[in-house]
Parts: sequence; structure tokens; C-alpha cells
Amino acid sequence: MIAMSEQLQNIEFVFAQDLDLNNFDQLQKEEPFSEKAISFLNTLAIHLKNDPRANNFPEILTFAFFCRKANLLHLAKTYYPEKNRRIGRGVVFHITPSNMPMNFAYSLVSGILSGNLNIVRLPSKQFKQIDIICDSIKSISKQLEFRSYTKRILIVRYDKEGAATAYFSARCDARMIWGGDQTVQQIKKNAIPDRSIDITFADKYSICIINADTYIHESYPERLAQLFFNDTFLFDQNACTSPHLIVWLGSNDNVLNSKKIFWNNLYDLTKKRYKLQPHAAIDKLVSFYEQVIHLNNMRLTAMPDNLIWRIELNELTKEIEKFRCNCGYFVEYTASSLLDLSVIISKKHQTIACYGVENKDWNEFNLRNNLNVIDRLKPIGKTSEFSLTWDGFNLIDELSMPL
Repeated sequence: MIAMSEQLQNIEFVFAQDLDLNNFDQLQKEEPFSEKAISFLNTLAIHLKNDPRANNFPEILTFAFFCRKANLLHLAKTYYPEKNRRIGRGVVFHITPSNMPMNFAYSLVSGILSGNLNIVRLPSKQFKQIDIICDSIKSISKQLEFRSYTKRILIVRYDKEGAATAYFSARCDARMIWGGDQTVQQIKKNAIPDRSIDITFADKYSICIINADTYIHESYPERLAQLFFNDTFLFDQNACTSPHLIVWLGSNDNVLNSKKIFWNNLYDLTKKRYKLQPHAAIDKLVSFYEQVIHLNNMRLTAMPDNLIWRIELNELTKEIEKFRCNCGYFVEYTASSLLDLSVIISKKHQTIACYGVENKDWNEFNLRNNLNVIDRLKPIGKTSEFSLTWDGFNLIDELSMPL
């Protein structure tokens, strides 16, 4: 039975395998990448791949691919060399963002692989992706092999105004907070034990760079639009990894022609695959007016309708990240070189998605600007790929301790 206190009223226990919450923290911690953890996650991967509902959500299939045994064994060699013996911290309380359905799954996996017991707070908003993954966990928990192991997982949903955050915070050894700066500060008002740690993932801003001199010779230009769509529209542009600023490099003629090809392809794809909600159309209009008030030398590039907004800048300023919007709202800038980015790059930038930019160009950029603040440099289409190093945190090391 779950021990219910006033603080736990109005909680939906989405997954709780015969859990006595009062004794949850007494369950055994493990070494990272334990055989049981890898077996459980591999079974989850197989179960998801066999669920016909998952075929409608490529992000679930990507998650299943991450959880397969071969990948986890590869990660174990990278993140947990045999000489570096560690053990999980204990109870990890994961607070996941309201607008990203898959975040809870990857956060949970990081807690499992680092050897911990895990309490996951789901978004209050309902997502089919969450239902599919939780259904798989429930099914696996009925197997004799995993009946005991799945007692280490608690998945809950509750209103953010409730007292449950304080309850779980007071009983955790590590707290992972995913969300905006205000969310992080609000949750931190709930105390954690003195020896516990917070790992926070606050607001980040991501950029896309396209080299038009390369793109203009692309044999299948519609493919780049598809990859960019996956980085942005699949998440309503809410992910911290989703680009908001598109920077073009190359000769003027190639940039002009590449823009036409790229945006036409993206629009055609978006028209077929994306449904714009009424509130999003209003948000875009409001965001544009706010930018007009605060930024100079910008203009709206005409598109057929409200699916895609393109705001073209004549100069980059540090204020650019303050006026981002989602659901297909993009700011463009044509740069003379990568060096133009030195004006805006800061610790608030997370991912740069690239096409046609060589690593040597980035190395020169970093050396000339004494910069080392970009967390991730990824090809377009790969920005949402999860890594156990996120926002500069090695999650295995952060969520475990030396033996």
C-alpha cells in the first residue's frame, strides 16, 4: 500500500509497483550500468518496438533505439570504466517540463543507469507518448524477472500548485529539474536534505547554421527540410534543442536561392504534417510586435500563411534570445562568417545545428574568440538526440558516488 499523507492527496500514481512510499528509500542502490538495469531497459526497448501505437511517434522509436542493449553496453564503456567503481546516490526526484512528452523517459533512464531509485513527476498535460511508454513499463513489471526491480520506479502526476513537490524533495538524494528559469527557482523553494544535490536544466537557446554554398548543390534539398522539421515542429519548437535563429553563410546569390528552396520545401512539408493551433498564431503575432518595439532593422518575410513566420535581422544583438516564440517562428540572419556569432554566444546557448560547416571552422572560431560555451554541435536532424552528458553535466557521475 502507498502511505498517503496530506501532502500526497490529489496525486495520480501512474506507476507504483506495490510501493510502500515510507520505505522506498530503503531499497538497494546499485552500481551504474548494472546487468539488471540494462536488461530492463533492453526489454522496454523491445516492448516499445513491438507496440503498433509507437509507429505513429518516431520519437518513441528513437527512445527505444537508445535503450537497446548494444547501445547501453557501449555507453557503459564510455561512462563507467571498470576501475571507477561507483554507486547510485539513492532516490532521484525528476521534475520534467510540461511541454516535452519524451523528457521524462530520458530523465528516468539516466537515473536507472546511474544506479538509483527514481520518482518521476510527469507533465500535467496528457500525451499519448507518455501513455505508451508507461503502459510498457506496467506490462514489463508483471514479468517475474522484473517484478522486484520495477519497485524502484515511481511515476506520478499532480498539479504543480500541490504540496507533493515539497514532500518528494525532502526525501530525495538528488533532484533533477527540467524547465525554464522561473520553474527552476520556484521548485528550489522546496528544501532538499543538506547532503542532497540539485541538477538543473533551465532556459537554453539553440541556433541553426546553413552554408548556402554547400546547400545550393544539394541533390535532395527536401531532405534538409525534413531533418529541420524533425528538430523543430515535432516538438512545437519547445525543446531547448530546437533552433530559433537560422544563420546563413555563403555568397549573396547562393543565400537568396537557398532560402527560397529551403523555406518552400519546409512549408510544403509543414502544410502536410503540422496542425497550427489558434493560440499559436496569436502568440506569433504578439512576439513579432514585441520584437518590432525592441529591435531595429528587422522585417517580416512573406509566407503563404501563419504556419511559418520568418523574421529577418540586419544585425545580431544579445537581446535576440528574449523574443523567441514557438510553433514555427524563426529569426534569420545572413552572416559574413562564423565570427559574426561571437556577438551573441553565451552560456545560455545550448545546441548549434549545422549543415555544411566544417569542424575546423568551429575550432578556429573558438580559438579566436576564447569561447567554450556551446554545449552541443550537431548535424541538422540530430539536435534532439539524448546524451548522458547534457548541458555540461555527466549524468552518471552526478547521480552516483565513489564506492
